[in-house]
Amino acid sequence: MGMGVLDWWTFGIFLYELLLGRTPFKGTGNRETLFNVVGQPIKFPEGSSVSYAAKDLIRGLLVKDPQKRLGFKRGATEIKQHPFFESVNWALIRSTHPPDIPKPVDLSFLNHTFKSSLAPNDKGATDSNRSSGPYLDFEFFLMNISRIMRGLVLEQPSSLTLDFNPT
Repeated sequence: MGMGVLDWWTFGIFLYELLLGRTPFKGTGNRETLFNVVGQPIKFPEGSSVSYAAKDLIRGLLVKDPQKRLGFKRGATEIKQHPFFESVNWALIRSTHPPDIPKPVDLSFLNHTFKSSLAPNDKGATDSNRSSGPYLDFEFFLMNISRIMRGLVLEQPSSLTLDFNPT
């Protein structure tokens, strides 16, 4: 078994985690995880939106027997020819421009909207009662963002309780 075979297994794990947001063989502990890696077939969550080609590629990369694993015979060439990469022009990949990264969105207006939705006599007390740091402010913001966006009146902040124990 060459080092490349191990790399293709790792690539399969990486793709699974990238597309599904979780580890494929995770168990409740190290022993169960090892059991799953060695003895369980790869499973995909019910109703996942991962394409058939992506699942097939991952299954090929995570074959238990290294000599039957995708990439064993012809390395990267074999993998690049998989249907998952059908739309990739490998000859021009280095000259391809990456997609634009979206610009950050300024949400500072929401802070003004939130504060203006509070009763005037509650403005001074809410910050000191509700928060002892920026993370609690953000958590409070997240709890109420849908109400703000729909234009509903918020509950009085003095009635909200945020339990935060940093230890």
